[in-house]
Amino acid sequence: MFEEHSIWAWLGFTALILAILAADLGLFHRKARAIPVREALIMTAGYITLALCFNAWIYFEFGNQKAVEFLTGYFIEYALSMDNILVFVIIFTYFQVPSHLQMRVLLWGILAALVLRGVFILAGYALIENFHFTVLFLGAFLVYTGFKTMASGEEAVDLENSRIVRWTRRVLPMTTDYHGERFFVRLSGTGKRVATPLFLVLIVLNITDIVFALDSIPAIFAITRDPFIVYTSNVFAILGLRALFFALRGMVDKFRYLKYGLSLTLVFIGIKMIFNYPEELPDIPTEWALGVTALLIFGSIGLSLIKNRAEEKAASQ
Repeated sequence: MFEEHSIWAWLGFTALILAILAADLGLFHRKARAIPVREALIMTAGYITLALCFNAWIYFEFGNQKAVEFLTGYFIEYALSMDNILVFVIIFTYFQVPSHLQMRVLLWGILAALVLRGVFILAGYALIENFHFTVLFLGAFLVYTGFKTMASGEEAVDLENSRIVRWTRRVLPMTTDYHGERFFVRLSGTGKRVATPLFLVLIVLNITDIVFALDSIPAIFAITRDPFIVYTSNVFAILGLRALFFALRGMVDKFRYLKYGLSLTLVFIGIKMIFNYPEELPDIPTEWALGVTALLIFGSIGLSLIKNRAEEKAASQ
């Protein structure tokens, strides 16, 4: 499968992502500052446009099927990443991260996520290629996760009793105050190098991404086994996550039914993975996966907005 795309495709994509990150960090967000919603919406539209342009290149370079696989994988990963946003809001609120530092710590978190996702994708690809029957376990895991998430209540994220937070604070000397964008500082007098709370926030963000990757990586392998399509669609979804966070952080809690849309998406993708395993059965087309996912996500958001408007109208009467 790796031979399906030339080394130049991988190198070209890597160069593109490095150029995007360099422009983002060195040109548009050189200084730490708060990001207004309008700018975040423009950034979100820009990242989506870049992904669609890349999808167009895949269409002309590799054909319609690969383009549909990329678009479906990108949409599923982007939709599932919306679940991260609420957790990010909780993390930043709990650690009282100043608004002007949130953009920068998310950038470093995304850089780490790109590396971690690459490792997970390679591991998942090797596992499926060598032990093909594992797709059944991955499919069953997605179905189980979807139903479990659907049945769970609005459980609060308890960072105060988090083992990661307590363990990091215990083993890593840390200041009580933020020191700008710095993750480590030297104490005056002793010269001892210690971490700042911003470094702890970075650790928690990366652990959160690992947890969410347990769902998203198997989901995209249900769409395609092509590692180039899997990785590129993941990367574009992750790149757009930061902008999406600043665009939706104040209203993500209004999407009350989004959890059910995401849960049903996981169930459907899991069923697709299981159903496509027997060779004697016809595959569920990728186009169906794209259509069903879009219907579930946009439908759940639409129902949420309708419900909110009805409640606001009832309250005003």
